[in-house]
Amino acid sequence: MDVNGWVHVGLIAVVVVVVVIRRLRGEPLNARDLFAPPVVLTGLGVWALAQRHGLGAADYGWIAAGAALGVALGAVRGATIRVYEREGVLWQRYTGRTFLVAALSLGVMAGFAMLAAHFGLAPDARPVQLSIGVGFLGEALVVGLRAVSSGTPFAPERRDSNPLDRFRR
Repeated sequence: MDVNGWVHVGLIAVVVVVVVIRRLRGEPLNARDLFAPPVVLTGLGVWALAQRHGLGAADYGWIAAGAALGVALGAVRGATIRVYEREGVLWQRYTGRTFLVAALSLGVMAGFAMLAAHFGLAPDARPVQLSIGVGFLGEALVVGLRAVSSGTPFAPERRDSNPLDRFRR
């Protein structure tokens, strides 16, 4: 893997770790924080696919099936997240079941990847950021729907000058 590849892997890891830590501790639920990580990661995954040449129709079929599976597993994970009112606005927090579903999802996705490789899917057609992004997207869709149906307002967006200030609460 070249330096650019390692930079992308590092950035993805940081985004995922920050999102998971914040949601494990509990955080105000606002639309930007709910949808930005999956949109960014999915966009990076689509960009990575666009850089690949020579993918066939079968490759794109496996990619679509993997994306649909990732969204579905993310939706199941989203159903385990605690969405609650605090200080008049919505908050969210990961639970133990969230991590159990995440672990099971990793196993299912690993099995799907092995099956795809067995049937000849090009290794370059499986960008990690796309897999993570669509999983977070499925989660965000379920949490967002639950939030809207609760009748409690989303938390206002924070305008922190330093995003790391959120860890200092």
